[in-house]
Amino acid sequence: MKRTGILAGGNWIVDHVKLIDTWPAQDSLASILGQGDGNGGSAYNMVKDLAILGAAFPLEAVGLVGDDADGRAILADCARLRIDTKQLRVRAGAATSYTDVMTVRGSGRRTFFHQRGANALLDTSDFDFTQTRAQHFHLGYLLLLDRLDELVGGKPRAAEVLARARAAGLTTSVDCVSEASERFQKHILPLLPEVDVLFANDFEAEKLTGFAINHGGKIDRAAVESAARRLIQQGVRQWALIHFPEAVCACAADGACVWQPSVAVPGDFIAGAAGAGDALAAGVMLGWLDRKPMQECLRQGVCAAAASLSHPSCSDGLKPLAECLALGQRFGYRT
Repeated sequence: MKRTGILAGGNWIVDHVKLIDTWPAQDSLASILGQGDGNGGSAYNMVKDLAILGAAFPLEAVGLVGDDADGRAILADCARLRIDTKQLRVRAGAATSYTDVMTVRGSGRRTFFHQRGANALLDTSDFDFTQTRAQHFHLGYLLLLDRLDELVGGKPRAAEVLARARAAGLTTSVDCVSEASERFQKHILPLLPEVDVLFANDFEAEKLTGFAINHGGKIDRAAVESAARRLIQQGVRQWALIHFPEAVCACAADGACVWQPSVAVPGDFIAGAAGAGDALAAGVMLGWLDRKPMQECLRQGVCAAAASLSHPSCSDGLKPLAECLALGQRFGYRT
């Protein structure tokens, strides 16, 4: 069987997005200026973004939803986008995971209140790589998948899933959540040898490597490259990507780094930053699975991320790839 396309597994979430005028101090008031529902979670965002970008290869889903309105909405959305859901199963007695996303108008900064729901029950037995024709497996968010994050023999259960995917002939990528904890070293590092492409923001990269990247809002370019190379040394097989609002850096297995500045969108273009990191990952994977040079993959990624900023939900701002790339031509790139 010739493998093609991507299988995305992990978090399937409905985001209940609220646009607010300011982030309030405790016991004070903020006004809700608008609200709506959208997709959320690494797996859901990845395949939906790829569908909107215009991926010509098959898109498949694996995960759990509840037997409720949010779960039915996810399945209907996937059907509309022609995403194969034979491994996206309904778990009786569990609620579909959801997140209340509070996005501040103007800054685009967002805060998340998350209900884990059915995602917390996703286990190694829910993945069957004999039932997929995909060439690539994406898993996320690590640290937000309770059973897969459990340690067995010093490794998270997710390591077994990734190893089985690779044994079946798939390449792999992962993304983790920006959790303010010390779990990164014990729960993420042991599975890096099973990962072909790692996506991490500056906060996550600092947690994984110990390198200080962000100094009071100023990114240390040399530290980014050192952290990316450390991730390769820690086991990432092909590419370690570190992204932040200003740029993205990708480090290859041989230690060479490729940089791409982000699109210089004006402040009034930004409606919200939720999903921007996932849009970047989707843009990169769209190019990588089409065997494009990493520099081109990164340009696709930052342009997809820029488009996502135009809407407070994760994916409603995204457009077909050509329209995303046009934003780079329109606004230029940061220096």
